[in-house]
Amino acid sequence: MAFLTLLQSNLWVPQRRLRVVMIGGGASGLNVAHHMNLHMENYELQIYEKNYDIGGTWFENSYFTSAEILTYFKGVATKYDLYKNIQLNHQVTAAAWDENQGIWNVEVKNLNTGSVIQDWGHVLINGCGVLNNWKRPEIPGLHSFAGDLIHSAAWPDSQDLTGKAVAVLGCGSSGVQIVPTIQPRSKRSLLSFGRRRGSQPGLPNALRVQEEKTSHALLPDFAVGCRRPTPGNGYLEALTKPNVHVVTDHISHVVPEGIVLVTGETVHINTFICPTGFDLSFAPRFSVVGRHGRDLAEEWKKKPRAYLSVAAPDFPNYFNKYATHSYLHRSLIQVCGIKAVSPLASAVDEFDTHINEFMKRTAWTTPCRSWFKNGTVDGPIVALHPGSRIHWFHMLADIRFEDWEFTYLTRNRFQYLGNGFSTMEEPGKDTTRYFDQPQDGYRSF
Repeated sequence: MAFLTLLQSNLWVPQRRLRVVMIGGGASGLNVAHHMNLHMENYELQIYEKNYDIGGTWFENSYFTSAEILTYFKGVATKYDLYKNIQLNHQVTAAAWDENQGIWNVEVKNLNTGSVIQDWGHVLINGCGVLNNWKRPEIPGLHSFAGDLIHSAAWPDSQDLTGKAVAVLGCGSSGVQIVPTIQPRSKRSLLSFGRRRGSQPGLPNALRVQEEKTSHALLPDFAVGCRRPTPGNGYLEALTKPNVHVVTDHISHVVPEGIVLVTGETVHINTFICPTGFDLSFAPRFSVVGRHGRDLAEEWKKKPRAYLSVAAPDFPNYFNKYATHSYLHRSLIQVCGIKAVSPLASAVDEFDTHINEFMKRTAWTTPCRSWFKNGTVDGPIVALHPGSRIHWFHMLADIRFEDWEFTYLTRNRFQYLGNGFSTMEEPGKDTTRYFDQPQDGYRSF
Protein backbone atom coordinates (compact mmCIF):
# COMPACT_ATOMS: atom_id res chain seq x y z
CA MET A 1 0.00 0.00 0.00
CA ALA A 2 1.39 3.39 -1.02
CA PHE A 3 2.15 5.83 1.79
CA LEU A 4 -0.01 8.96 1.77
CA THR A 5 0.59 12.18 3.65
CA LEU A 6 -2.79 13.52 4.74
CA LEU A 7 -3.31 17.22 4.27
CA GLN A 8 -4.59 19.11 7.31
CA SER A 9 -6.68 21.51 5.23
CA ASN A 10 -10.36 21.52 4.35
CA LEU A 11 -11.68 20.25 1.04
CA TRP A 12 -11.33 22.81 -1.80
CA VAL A 13 -8.82 25.04 -0.01
CA PRO A 14 -6.52 26.43 -2.74
CA GLN A 15 -3.26 25.65 -0.93
CA ARG A 16 -1.19 25.63 -4.08
CA ARG A 17 -0.31 29.09 -5.36
CA LEU A 18 -1.15 29.00 -9.05
CA ARG A 19 0.71 31.18 -11.53
CA VAL A 20 -1.07 31.97 -14.80
CA VAL A 21 0.49 33.71 -17.79
CA MET A 22 -1.93 35.29 -20.25
CA ILE A 23 -1.00 36.62 -23.69
CA GLY A 24 -3.00 39.64 -24.82
CA GLY A 25 -4.74 42.51 -23.06
CA GLY A 26 -7.80 42.67 -25.28
CA ALA A 27 -11.35 41.54 -24.53
CA SER A 28 -10.22 38.02 -23.60
CA GLY A 29 -7.43 39.19 -21.32
CA LEU A 30 -9.71 41.59 -19.46
CA ASN A 31 -12.33 38.86 -19.10
CA VAL A 32 -9.79 36.41 -17.67
CA ALA A 33 -8.47 38.98 -15.19
CA HIS A 34 -11.95 39.97 -14.03
CA HIS A 35 -13.21 36.41 -13.50
CA MET A 36 -10.05 35.23 -11.78
CA ASN A 37 -10.38 38.16 -9.38
CA LEU A 38 -14.00 37.16 -8.72
CA HIS A 39 -13.66 33.40 -8.42
CA MET A 40 -10.10 32.55 -7.37
CA GLU A 41 -7.66 33.18 -4.57
CA ASN A 42 -4.01 32.38 -3.89
CA TYR A 43 -2.93 32.94 -7.48
CA GLU A 44 -0.70 35.15 -9.62
CA LEU A 45 -1.86 36.43 -12.99
CA GLN A 46 0.52 38.09 -15.42
CA ILE A 47 -0.91 39.40 -18.69
CA TYR A 48 1.53 40.50 -21.39
CA GLU A 49 0.26 43.04 -23.92
CA LYS A 50 2.51 44.11 -26.80
CA ASN A 51 0.80 47.49 -27.29
CA TYR A 52 1.16 50.54 -25.07
CA ASP A 53 -2.45 50.20 -23.88
CA ILE A 54 -5.17 47.57 -23.55
CA GLY A 55 -7.93 46.92 -26.08
CA GLY A 56 -6.38 44.41 -28.48
CA THR A 57 -8.28 44.42 -31.76
CA TRP A 58 -9.97 47.72 -30.93
CA PHE A 59 -6.66 49.34 -30.04
CA GLU A 60 -4.88 48.25 -33.21
CA ASN A 61 -7.72 48.60 -35.71
CA SER A 62 -8.36 52.31 -35.97
CA TYR A 63 -11.43 52.13 -38.16
CA PHE A 64 -14.19 54.73 -38.04
CA THR A 65 -16.13 53.54 -34.95
CA SER A 66 -13.42 51.69 -33.02
CA ALA A 67 -12.79 54.54 -30.56
CA GLU A 68 -16.12 54.06 -28.78
CA ILE A 69 -15.48 50.36 -28.14
CA LEU A 70 -11.91 51.02 -27.02
CA THR A 71 -13.15 53.64 -24.55
CA TYR A 72 -15.51 51.04 -23.08
CA PHE A 73 -12.70 48.51 -22.57
CA LYS A 74 -10.48 51.10 -20.92
CA GLY A 75 -13.35 51.97 -18.60
CA VAL A 76 -13.80 48.30 -17.66
CA ALA A 77 -10.07 47.91 -16.97
CA THR A 78 -10.08 50.98 -14.74
CA LYS A 79 -13.33 50.19 -12.93
CA TYR A 80 -12.25 46.67 -11.97
CA ASP A 81 -8.57 47.51 -11.37
CA LEU A 82 -7.35 45.16 -14.11
CA TYR A 83 -4.32 47.19 -15.17
CA LYS A 84 -2.49 45.78 -12.13
CA ASN A 85 -2.32 42.39 -13.89
CA ILE A 86 -1.16 43.74 -17.26
CA GLN A 87 2.39 44.46 -18.41
CA LEU A 88 2.18 46.78 -21.42
CA ASN A 89 4.73 47.01 -24.25
CA HIS A 90 5.77 43.41 -23.63
CA GLN A 91 5.48 40.78 -26.36
CA VAL A 92 5.62 37.02 -25.83
CA THR A 93 8.04 35.61 -28.41
CA ALA A 94 8.22 31.92 -27.43
CA ALA A 95 6.79 29.38 -24.99
CA ALA A 96 7.91 25.83 -24.16
CA TRP A 97 6.43 23.18 -21.88
CA ASP A 98 8.65 21.71 -19.13
CA GLU A 99 7.33 18.21 -18.45
CA ASN A 100 9.41 17.66 -15.31
CA GLN A 101 8.38 20.90 -13.63
CA GLY A 102 4.87 20.99 -15.05
CA ILE A 103 5.22 24.61 -16.14
CA TRP A 104 5.39 26.75 -19.26
CA ASN A 105 8.64 28.67 -19.74
CA VAL A 106 7.81 31.91 -21.52
CA GLU A 107 10.14 34.28 -23.35
CA VAL A 108 9.05 37.92 -23.33
CA LYS A 109 10.52 40.91 -25.14
CA ASN A 110 10.36 44.39 -23.62
CA LEU A 111 9.45 46.51 -26.64
CA ASN A 112 10.64 49.69 -24.91
CA THR A 113 14.19 48.51 -24.23
CA GLY A 114 14.58 45.51 -26.53
CA SER A 115 15.64 43.32 -23.62
CA VAL A 116 14.33 39.76 -23.26
CA ILE A 117 13.09 38.34 -19.96
CA GLN A 118 12.11 34.82 -18.90
CA ASP A 119 8.85 34.08 -17.11
CA TRP A 120 6.91 30.96 -16.26
CA GLY A 121 3.41 29.79 -15.41
CA HIS A 122 1.56 26.64 -14.43
CA VAL A 123 -1.04 27.68 -17.00
CA LEU A 124 -0.60 29.52 -20.30
CA ILE A 125 -3.61 31.21 -21.93
CA ASN A 126 -3.40 32.59 -25.45
CA GLY A 127 -5.74 35.53 -25.92
CA CYS A 128 -4.04 37.06 -28.96
CA GLY A 129 -7.10 36.74 -31.19
CA VAL A 130 -6.96 36.84 -34.99
CA LEU A 131 -8.46 40.18 -36.06
CA ASN A 132 -5.29 42.16 -35.44
CA ASN A 133 -2.81 40.84 -38.00
CA TRP A 134 -3.98 42.69 -41.09
CA LYS A 135 -2.64 41.95 -44.54
CA ARG A 136 -2.45 43.82 -47.83
CA PRO A 137 -3.51 42.20 -51.09
CA GLU A 138 -0.91 40.34 -53.13
CA ILE A 139 -0.92 42.60 -56.19
CA PRO A 140 2.27 42.99 -58.26
CA GLY A 141 3.85 46.40 -57.77
CA LEU A 142 1.63 47.34 -54.82
CA HIS A 143 4.46 48.87 -52.81
CA SER A 144 5.64 50.94 -55.75
CA PHE A 145 2.56 53.13 -55.43
CA ALA A 146 3.66 56.72 -54.84
CA GLY A 147 0.43 57.90 -53.20
CA ASP A 148 -1.13 57.01 -49.85
CA LEU A 149 -1.52 53.24 -49.38
CA ILE A 150 -3.97 52.58 -46.54
CA HIS A 151 -5.27 49.41 -44.93
CA SER A 152 -8.70 49.88 -43.38
CA ALA A 153 -7.51 48.40 -40.07
CA ALA A 154 -4.69 50.95 -39.79
CA TRP A 155 -6.53 54.12 -40.68
CA PRO A 156 -4.37 57.21 -40.05
CA ASP A 157 -6.09 59.79 -37.86
CA SER A 158 -4.77 62.67 -39.95
CA GLN A 159 -5.87 61.27 -43.31
CA ASP A 160 -7.67 63.89 -45.42
CA LEU A 161 -9.36 62.66 -48.60
CA THR A 162 -10.92 65.97 -49.56
CA GLY A 163 -10.75 66.42 -53.32
CA LYS A 164 -8.61 63.34 -53.89
CA ALA A 165 -9.03 60.52 -56.36
CA VAL A 166 -9.46 57.39 -54.25
CA ALA A 167 -9.58 53.69 -55.06
CA VAL A 168 -11.28 51.26 -52.68
CA LEU A 169 -10.51 47.60 -53.30
CA GLY A 170 -13.35 45.14 -52.69
CA CYS A 171 -16.77 45.29 -51.10
CA GLY A 172 -16.47 43.27 -47.93
CA SER A 173 -17.57 44.30 -44.45
CA SER A 174 -15.09 47.18 -44.26
CA GLY A 175 -15.41 48.29 -47.87
CA VAL A 176 -19.15 48.84 -47.65
CA GLN A 177 -18.65 51.08 -44.60
CA ILE A 178 -15.80 53.10 -46.08
CA VAL A 179 -17.37 53.98 -49.43
CA PRO A 180 -20.44 55.91 -48.18
CA THR A 181 -18.28 57.65 -45.58
CA ILE A 182 -15.64 59.00 -47.95
CA GLN A 183 -17.87 59.54 -50.99
CA PRO A 184 -18.96 63.10 -50.08
CA ARG A 185 -15.33 64.22 -49.60
CA SER A 186 -13.59 62.47 -52.48
CA LYS A 187 -13.11 63.84 -55.96
CA ARG A 188 -13.62 60.37 -57.37
CA SER A 189 -14.05 57.00 -55.61
CA LEU A 190 -13.18 53.85 -57.51
CA LEU A 191 -14.44 50.46 -56.38
CA SER A 192 -12.87 47.35 -57.79
CA PHE A 193 -14.92 44.16 -57.76
CA GLY A 194 -12.09 42.22 -59.31
CA ARG A 195 -11.26 40.41 -56.07
CA ARG A 196 -14.69 38.97 -55.31
CA ARG A 197 -18.34 39.86 -55.24
CA GLY A 198 -20.10 41.08 -52.18
CA SER A 199 -23.08 39.78 -50.26
CA GLN A 200 -25.71 42.48 -49.97
CA PRO A 201 -28.99 41.77 -48.13
CA GLY A 202 -31.95 43.64 -49.58
CA LEU A 203 -30.37 43.59 -53.03
CA PRO A 204 -33.50 44.90 -54.83
CA ASN A 205 -32.18 48.32 -53.84
CA ALA A 206 -29.47 47.70 -56.42
CA LEU A 207 -32.07 48.58 -59.03
CA ARG A 208 -31.21 52.16 -58.20
CA VAL A 209 -27.88 51.51 -59.87
CA GLN A 210 -28.83 52.12 -63.47
CA GLU A 211 -25.91 50.58 -65.31
CA GLU A 212 -26.54 46.92 -66.11
CA LYS A 213 -22.84 46.09 -65.84
CA THR A 214 -22.64 47.52 -62.34
CA SER A 215 -25.82 45.77 -61.22
CA HIS A 216 -24.47 42.44 -62.46
CA ALA A 217 -21.22 42.97 -60.56
CA LEU A 218 -23.16 43.50 -57.34
CA LEU A 219 -25.05 40.21 -57.55
CA PRO A 220 -23.31 37.43 -55.58
CA ASP A 221 -22.77 34.15 -57.41
CA PHE A 222 -22.72 32.11 -54.19
CA ALA A 223 -25.20 31.09 -51.50
CA VAL A 224 -26.41 33.67 -49.00
CA GLY A 225 -24.29 33.29 -45.88
CA CYS A 226 -21.27 31.73 -47.61
CA ARG A 227 -19.54 34.97 -46.74
CA ARG A 228 -20.43 37.26 -43.90
CA PRO A 229 -23.54 39.26 -44.95
CA THR A 230 -22.78 42.98 -45.12
CA PRO A 231 -25.80 45.30 -44.65
CA GLY A 232 -23.81 48.34 -45.84
CA ASN A 233 -26.24 51.14 -45.03
CA GLY A 234 -25.72 53.85 -47.63
CA TYR A 235 -23.39 51.75 -49.76
CA LEU A 236 -25.70 51.13 -52.71
CA GLU A 237 -26.84 54.74 -52.61
CA ALA A 238 -23.20 55.89 -52.77
CA LEU A 239 -22.67 53.91 -55.96
CA THR A 240 -25.26 56.08 -57.72
CA LYS A 241 -23.39 59.33 -57.02
CA PRO A 242 -21.73 61.07 -59.97
CA ASN A 243 -18.28 61.04 -58.36
CA VAL A 244 -18.30 57.24 -57.94
CA HIS A 245 -17.12 55.01 -60.75
CA VAL A 246 -17.43 51.25 -60.34
CA VAL A 247 -14.59 49.26 -61.91
CA THR A 248 -15.45 45.66 -62.76
CA ASP A 249 -12.25 44.79 -64.61
CA HIS A 250 -9.57 42.94 -62.68
CA ILE A 251 -6.36 44.60 -61.57
CA SER A 252 -3.20 43.62 -63.44
CA HIS A 253 -0.63 45.49 -61.35
CA VAL A 254 0.10 48.73 -59.55
CA VAL A 255 2.41 51.51 -60.75
CA PRO A 256 3.57 54.66 -58.91
CA GLU A 257 0.77 56.77 -60.39
CA GLY A 258 -2.08 54.30 -59.92
CA ILE A 259 -3.67 51.01 -60.95
CA VAL A 260 -3.26 49.18 -64.25
CA LEU A 261 -6.26 47.04 -65.24
CA VAL A 262 -6.14 43.83 -67.29
CA THR A 263 -7.54 45.89 -70.17
CA GLY A 264 -4.35 47.94 -70.18
CA GLU A 265 -6.04 51.07 -68.85
CA THR A 266 -4.18 52.99 -66.14
CA VAL A 267 -6.37 54.52 -63.44
CA HIS A 268 -4.62 57.52 -61.87
CA ILE A 269 -5.30 57.91 -58.14
CA ASN A 270 -3.93 59.72 -55.09
CA THR A 271 -5.01 57.19 -52.45
CA PHE A 272 -5.41 53.41 -52.53
CA ILE A 273 -7.53 51.96 -49.69
CA CYS A 274 -7.29 48.21 -49.11
CA PRO A 275 -10.01 46.81 -46.80
CA THR A 276 -8.55 43.35 -47.42
CA GLY A 277 -8.84 41.66 -44.06
CA PHE A 278 -6.46 39.77 -41.83
CA ASP A 279 -4.22 36.74 -41.63
CA LEU A 280 -6.72 34.28 -40.18
CA SER A 281 -4.63 31.12 -39.97
CA PHE A 282 -5.30 30.89 -36.19
CA ALA A 283 -1.76 29.55 -35.73
CA PRO A 284 0.16 31.23 -32.88
CA ARG A 285 2.53 33.91 -34.17
CA PHE A 286 5.31 32.64 -31.96
CA SER A 287 6.73 29.22 -31.16
CA VAL A 288 4.59 27.18 -28.72
CA VAL A 289 6.42 23.90 -28.06
CA GLY A 290 4.55 21.21 -26.15
CA ARG A 291 5.26 17.55 -25.53
CA HIS A 292 7.50 15.57 -27.92
CA GLY A 293 8.83 18.82 -29.42
CA ARG A 294 5.55 19.58 -31.17
CA ASP A 295 5.21 23.24 -32.21
CA LEU A 296 1.63 24.47 -32.38
CA ALA A 297 2.65 27.39 -34.60
CA GLU A 298 3.73 24.90 -37.28
CA GLU A 299 0.97 22.32 -36.79
CA TRP A 300 -1.84 24.86 -37.09
CA LYS A 301 -0.59 26.57 -40.25
CA LYS A 302 -2.59 24.27 -42.51
CA LYS A 303 -5.63 23.68 -40.31
CA PRO A 304 -6.17 24.39 -36.59
CA ARG A 305 -7.53 21.39 -34.67
CA ALA A 306 -8.59 21.98 -31.09
CA TYR A 307 -10.76 20.38 -28.43
CA LEU A 308 -14.00 22.40 -28.25
CA SER A 309 -11.97 25.38 -29.52
CA VAL A 310 -10.01 25.82 -26.28
CA ALA A 311 -7.19 23.26 -26.02
CA ALA A 312 -4.91 20.98 -28.05
CA PRO A 313 -3.52 17.49 -27.32
CA ASP A 314 0.11 17.33 -26.09
CA PHE A 315 -0.01 20.98 -25.05
CA PRO A 316 -0.78 20.63 -21.32
CA ASN A 317 -2.28 23.52 -19.39
CA TYR A 318 -2.47 25.57 -22.58
CA PHE A 319 -5.80 27.19 -23.38
CA ASN A 320 -7.15 29.58 -26.00
CA LYS A 321 -8.98 32.72 -24.88
CA TYR A 322 -12.33 31.59 -23.34
CA ALA A 323 -10.80 28.69 -21.44
CA THR A 324 -11.43 30.32 -18.05
CA HIS A 325 -15.20 29.96 -18.45
CA SER A 326 -14.91 26.20 -18.32
CA TYR A 327 -11.74 25.36 -16.41
CA LEU A 328 -9.83 27.89 -14.35
CA HIS A 329 -12.72 29.46 -12.47
CA ARG A 330 -13.33 26.10 -10.79
CA SER A 331 -9.63 26.02 -9.78
CA LEU A 332 -9.35 22.25 -10.36
CA ILE A 333 -5.70 22.54 -11.41
CA GLN A 334 -5.05 24.47 -8.23
CA VAL A 335 -6.98 22.61 -5.53
CA CYS A 336 -6.83 19.02 -6.85
CA GLY A 337 -3.06 18.87 -7.19
CA ILE A 338 -3.15 18.56 -10.98
CA LYS A 339 0.26 18.95 -12.60
CA ALA A 340 -0.87 18.81 -16.21
CA VAL A 341 -4.11 18.45 -18.14
CA SER A 342 -4.55 18.12 -21.89
CA PRO A 343 -7.32 16.80 -24.14
CA LEU A 344 -7.06 13.30 -25.57
CA ALA A 345 -6.07 13.16 -29.23
CA SER A 346 -9.01 10.81 -29.88
CA ALA A 347 -11.44 13.42 -28.51
CA VAL A 348 -9.99 16.08 -30.81
CA ASP A 349 -10.21 13.72 -33.79
CA GLU A 350 -13.87 12.96 -33.12
CA PHE A 351 -14.73 16.62 -32.55
CA ASP A 352 -13.04 17.49 -35.85
CA THR A 353 -15.04 14.75 -37.59
CA HIS A 354 -18.27 16.17 -36.16
CA ILE A 355 -17.35 19.65 -37.39
CA ASN A 356 -16.63 18.42 -40.91
CA GLU A 357 -19.91 16.51 -41.12
CA PHE A 358 -21.94 19.38 -39.67
CA MET A 359 -20.44 21.94 -42.04
CA LYS A 360 -21.48 19.96 -45.12
CA ARG A 361 -25.08 21.03 -44.53
CA THR A 362 -24.30 24.75 -44.27
CA ALA A 363 -24.00 27.58 -46.78
CA TRP A 364 -20.50 28.29 -45.46
CA THR A 365 -19.03 25.40 -47.46
CA THR A 366 -20.41 26.52 -50.83
CA PRO A 367 -17.74 27.90 -53.20
CA CYS A 368 -16.76 31.45 -52.25
CA ARG A 369 -13.63 33.08 -50.93
CA SER A 370 -14.25 33.67 -47.24
CA TRP A 371 -12.34 34.36 -44.05
CA PHE A 372 -14.36 31.51 -42.57
CA LYS A 373 -12.07 29.32 -44.74
CA ASN A 374 -8.92 31.36 -44.13
CA GLY A 375 -9.30 33.19 -47.43
CA THR A 376 -9.73 30.09 -49.60
CA VAL A 377 -12.64 29.17 -51.88
CA ASP A 378 -13.02 25.47 -51.10
CA GLY A 379 -10.93 25.05 -47.95
CA PRO A 380 -12.20 23.68 -44.63
CA ILE A 381 -14.18 25.91 -42.28
CA VAL A 382 -11.74 27.03 -39.57
CA ALA A 383 -13.38 30.10 -38.04
CA LEU A 384 -16.87 28.94 -37.06
CA HIS A 385 -18.36 26.75 -34.36
CA PRO A 386 -20.77 24.03 -35.56
CA GLY A 387 -23.78 25.64 -33.95
CA SER A 388 -25.14 28.87 -32.50
CA ARG A 389 -23.34 31.10 -30.04
CA ILE A 390 -25.63 29.94 -27.23
CA HIS A 391 -24.89 26.36 -28.26
CA TRP A 392 -21.18 27.11 -27.85
CA PHE A 393 -21.60 28.57 -24.37
CA HIS A 394 -23.85 25.67 -23.36
CA MET A 395 -21.27 23.19 -24.66
CA LEU A 396 -18.58 24.72 -22.44
CA ALA A 397 -20.80 24.94 -19.35
CA ASP A 398 -19.71 21.53 -18.04
CA ILE A 399 -16.46 19.63 -18.33
CA ARG A 400 -16.34 16.22 -20.01
CA PHE A 401 -13.62 14.75 -17.81
CA GLU A 402 -13.49 11.58 -19.90
CA ASP A 403 -12.02 13.62 -22.76
CA TRP A 404 -8.97 14.72 -20.76
CA GLU A 405 -5.68 13.25 -19.61
CA PHE A 406 -4.59 14.24 -16.10
CA THR A 407 -1.17 14.09 -14.46
CA TYR A 408 -0.97 14.69 -10.70
CA LEU A 409 1.65 16.24 -8.45
CA THR A 410 1.51 13.32 -6.00
CA ARG A 411 1.03 9.57 -6.30
CA ASN A 412 -2.50 9.77 -4.90
CA ARG A 413 -5.02 11.91 -6.74
CA PHE A 414 -7.28 12.10 -3.69
CA GLN A 415 -4.82 13.81 -1.39
CA TYR A 416 -6.76 17.03 -1.89
CA LEU A 417 -9.65 15.60 0.19
CA GLY A 418 -7.67 16.78 3.20
CA ASN A 419 -8.85 16.55 6.80
CA GLY A 420 -12.40 15.40 6.16
CA PHE A 421 -14.01 18.83 6.43
CA SER A 422 -15.20 21.12 3.64
CA THR A 423 -14.74 24.82 3.06
CA MET A 424 -18.56 24.94 3.15
CA GLU A 425 -18.31 24.24 6.90
CA GLU A 426 -16.16 27.24 7.67
CA PRO A 427 -17.59 29.98 9.94
CA GLY A 428 -20.21 32.09 8.22
CA LYS A 429 -20.94 29.52 5.49
CA ASP A 430 -24.45 28.13 4.89
CA THR A 431 -24.25 24.35 5.27
CA THR A 432 -27.95 23.75 4.57
CA ARG A 433 -28.66 26.04 1.64
CA TYR A 434 -30.24 23.15 -0.25
CA PHE A 435 -33.24 23.48 2.09
CA ASP A 436 -33.88 27.00 0.78
CA GLN A 437 -33.57 26.04 -2.88
CA PRO A 438 -34.68 22.40 -3.17
CA GLN A 439 -35.70 22.86 -6.79
CA ASP A 440 -32.05 23.49 -7.66
CA GLY A 441 -31.06 19.99 -6.63
CA TYR A 442 -27.33 19.36 -6.85
CA ARG A 443 -26.82 22.83 -8.29
CA SER A 444 -27.42 24.30 -4.81
CA PHE A 445 -23.92 23.09 -3.93
